[in-house]
Amino acid sequence: MQRFSDPLSSSYARWTGFFYLGIAVAGGFSIAYVPSQIVVAGDPSATVANIIGRAGLYHMGIAADLVVMVFEIMAVAMLYFMFRDVSKTLSFAAAMARLSMVSVMSAMLFFHAGADLLAHSDQVMTQFSAAERADIMGLFLEMHRAGVWIWQVFFTVHLLLLGYLLLRSNRFPSLLGYGLMIGAMGYVLDSAYAFAFPDVAWLGMLRAGLLVIVTLSEVGFALWLLIRAPRASGHVEGASA
Repeated sequence: MQRFSDPLSSSYARWTGFFYLGIAVAGGFSIAYVPSQIVVAGDPSATVANIIGRAGLYHMGIAADLVVMVFEIMAVAMLYFMFRDVSKTLSFAAAMARLSMVSVMSAMLFFHAGADLLAHSDQVMTQFSAAERADIMGLFLEMHRAGVWIWQVFFTVHLLLLGYLLLRSNRFPSLLGYGLMIGAMGYVLDSAYAFAFPDVAWLGMLRAGLLVIVTLSEVGFALWLLIRAPRASGHVEGASA
């Protein structure tokens, strides 16, 4: 496990990039693709039919979320130690913000599990009609979606701090640091847009543009870690931190 012992080494950077990119791939599948195939806006009955008819895809989405949770644990720890030499306090704060996000995301899985249970079990809430059960499942899915609005606030804080740490470290292109800090606001604006201002068209366009910036910056950061594997200037590979 030596590769996880030296936060300033190239091998450590590559593993951090691997976990970060894995989060992006698994998260893109579970957060974007699966709901687009399962959830029918405004039609709980159709959504239930999709959960039942495409149970394999629905369960794969839950499994991908679990992969994200495991990879996030590794990414949180490794990013903290990678940037601890830049600022112990800010690196710790960034880790706590991301860990808070992961905690919310983990709790959200109970709503997906509850919807799945209602869809496939005849032993749960039997006193309710099929339509009522569908409405409850729809409520569970909406509560899961509302959880996104919450974790995005924590993730905004994390990305602002991470972008600053990148800039201060002098080990990464400045464009990535600025991209993370500027684009991070897309997450908090997305929460505000979805929760409070869904009819404000310009806000929707602004948050979409910022989300593109932050997505490119995050993927760029992960690839930079994975491919370029930057290490601290003057650091001897294999030395203990």
